[in-house]
Amino acid sequence: GEIPGADHLNTHHHWDHTGGNAELKARHGCEVIGPRGETKGEIPGADRAVGEGDEVSVGNIVAKVLDTPGHTAGHIVYHFPTERKVFVGDTLFAMGCGRLFEGTASQMWTSVQKITSMPPETSVYCAHEYTLSNAKFAVSVDPHNEDLAARVKEVEAKRAAGVPTVPTTVANELATNPFCRPHAASLRKTLGMENAEDVAVFAETRKRKDNF
Repeated sequence: GEIPGADHLNTHHHWDHTGGNAELKARHGCEVIGPRGETKGEIPGADRAVGEGDEVSVGNIVAKVLDTPGHTAGHIVYHFPTERKVFVGDTLFAMGCGRLFEGTASQMWTSVQKITSMPPETSVYCAHEYTLSNAKFAVSVDPHNEDLAARVKEVEAKRAAGVPTVPTTVANELATNPFCRPHAASLRKTLGMENAEDVAVFAETRKRKDNF
């Protein structure tokens, strides 16, 4: 039946995020909200298009919308500051980031920083459980990171027990996610990029992940 005041929030146009829109709308009468900046695909059943600076109310809590292009041209995230939660779709993952299907490394690095500049205790809800495979890559480029080594053991234990690793936190990602740490000396040394710009280190890390 209809759920009063229910909203369905989309971060980007990919089918694995929007494929249930029509059914959810028909079943629950929810309003479908999605990004206004997509160029390569539509948001099925969209009632409202939002972007940077817009606010979305869910019940009595408010999300601030941020543009985070890179994975797709119009990707957005929903930040609930009062709840200390952010729903990031496929921009950032636990120890990873989204593939650059429609944007540049420079755009994606700017997008990632919008998330990592949030308070460190912010819970980060990414859209896929890719943590274990991301961890294997992270170790390959940041092998001397003790926080990362400890987190990998924790993730392996959780996955062996069938326990999800999402959500993560901003603090966790700043400590262990190579895509949030292009400034880190250990990562730069592995890449042989000690004197490069952060965005160049980010781009090289993403390139290596694509070929991992």
